[in-house]
Amino acid sequence: MQKITPYKIKKAFLYLKHFGPREFMNHLFERLEPEDVPYDGWFRSHSPSKEELEKQRKSKIKEGPLFSLVVPAYCTRERFFREMIDSVVSQTYENWELCIADASDREPVSGERSVSEIVRDYDDRRIRYKRLQKNEGISQNSNEAMAMAEGDYIALIDHDDLIAPQALFRLAECIVKTGADVLYTDEDKITEDNSKHFQPHFKPDFNPDLLRSNNYITHLLVVRRSLAREVGGFRPEFDGAQDYDFIFRLTEKAERIEHVPEVLYHWRTSESSTADNPMSKTYAYEAGKRAIEEHLVRSKIRGSVEILPDFGFYRVRYPVQGEPLISIIIPNKDQASMLRSCIESVFESSYTNFEIIVIENGSAERETFEYYKELSEDPRIRLVRWKKPFNYSAINNYGVRFAKGEYLLFLNNDVRAEITPDWLSEMLGVCQREDVGIVGARLYYPNNKTQHAGIVIGIGGIAGAMFVDLPKGRGGYLHKAAILMNLSAVTAACMLVDRKAYDAAGGFTEELAVAFNDVDFCLKAGKAGYRVVYDPYAELYHDESRTRGPEDTPEKVKRFQSEIEYMRKHWIDILKNGDPNYNKNLSLKKWNYSLRV
Repeated sequence: MQKITPYKIKKAFLYLKHFGPREFMNHLFERLEPEDVPYDGWFRSHSPSKEELEKQRKSKIKEGPLFSLVVPAYCTRERFFREMIDSVVSQTYENWELCIADASDREPVSGERSVSEIVRDYDDRRIRYKRLQKNEGISQNSNEAMAMAEGDYIALIDHDDLIAPQALFRLAECIVKTGADVLYTDEDKITEDNSKHFQPHFKPDFNPDLLRSNNYITHLLVVRRSLAREVGGFRPEFDGAQDYDFIFRLTEKAERIEHVPEVLYHWRTSESSTADNPMSKTYAYEAGKRAIEEHLVRSKIRGSVEILPDFGFYRVRYPVQGEPLISIIIPNKDQASMLRSCIESVFESSYTNFEIIVIENGSAERETFEYYKELSEDPRIRLVRWKKPFNYSAINNYGVRFAKGEYLLFLNNDVRAEITPDWLSEMLGVCQREDVGIVGARLYYPNNKTQHAGIVIGIGGIAGAMFVDLPKGRGGYLHKAAILMNLSAVTAACMLVDRKAYDAAGGFTEELAVAFNDVDFCLKAGKAGYRVVYDPYAELYHDESRTRGPEDTPEKVKRFQSEIEYMRKHWIDILKNGDPNYNKNLSLKKWNYSLRV
């Protein structure tokens, strides 16, 4: 159990004042929940052995790059600075230089040596040092350190952090294999005394919507030196979020961005660092907001940016352009009261330019047909009949034939839009972006626990929804249930699709009558070049699968197995190599981003 200190008590009161009682308790519960797999032990067991590190040292990576590790130093504590240098010197890959720009403008604390004195203790020509005439801030000091670099690639390291001994070896391997322009790794935090590793950040491959929600790339960032110079280095007007702004400009220009899914950077915590206390530099979040805003302008994307209560996280609102028609397609079998609740909630939406296509399939109850008669009086609703046996894919493809809209909303009859009145315009604004083809919502069970927060390929064998049963109001691992990001798939229980993306994907695969048809559809759209976006700001209730019922007959079991085989046959690459929007170090048996064992 962590020791309670006056600092931590003060920090708790600041958070309580900032979030308010309800949100504070939500955050507290998330912090106090025990890890499924304790990370510190996991990290140590997954670190390379001495034998593995020695093997790396003896390996010669042909045409491996020269890395320039760039470190702006400022009045660094002696032990932290030595440990940073030691972590570089102990690298198993030897083709590096360490470029230190020292802006220290006061004498070290009593009993400690200065940065320049510490550097002189290292008899290594690869360590280069420059004393700056004055401290001009983190951006200018970093630019001075970058100007010293002669390597093929620049790696950015804070003056009191650590890199894993295999870090440069892994990065060199990736560069030789892919020719990447920008690379980043996973990271964690480490206590001041190095006794414990905690709060790992296992990242997806490049994820532009997640990057606009949070600077998830951070450390360890490596960039081709010519590209760093092309974009102009760091900009002082973004001090506090200078790396965020830099990353946006790099990734906008980079031809290839690679992620090395291994914890290779250790971010040291202290009471004054944002690693431990995000309230210590609130000015940084305003700078981060401006970094996103300028990125949107450069990318010619309309959007407004908000700072979220969770420090370091942002929301981009994409305004609806014009008033395009949305065709809402709802398959139905009986359950008249449920269908009524669904449709009435849709009519409460703040966006009104839609039509509803109800596809009747095998109803037998008198109440259903009485409700159909009532619906037929509304010119915005069209009733069509599917006379063949239930096939979710075929039914929805059939419904699209009658749709007149530029956008198609596939909606289950057991969904109710009673939480966020602007859910439809929220999804539409995102879907109107040129790069986006599909947008999914956050869905809750009637008991206010999460039913769906996006889908990860490989969960449970083929694919599974994330954060199932996470209470409403909770954000989950690094707030991923609560922020906009790219995923490989979302559920068609509430899925907005650009008609061009629907056509490019070829509609739903009718061989998948019940299971995985939405996953397959999203993967086909992704293959055609469209992004899939999970949008948690569109929140709805979902009383899952009440119409269809359970998979409990021999016929249904056989059909389900055939659908599994279809997915394995057609999507073996992503099932084998892992979901690029997830991380190979995370569990495929649980849906809460717990560690893989």
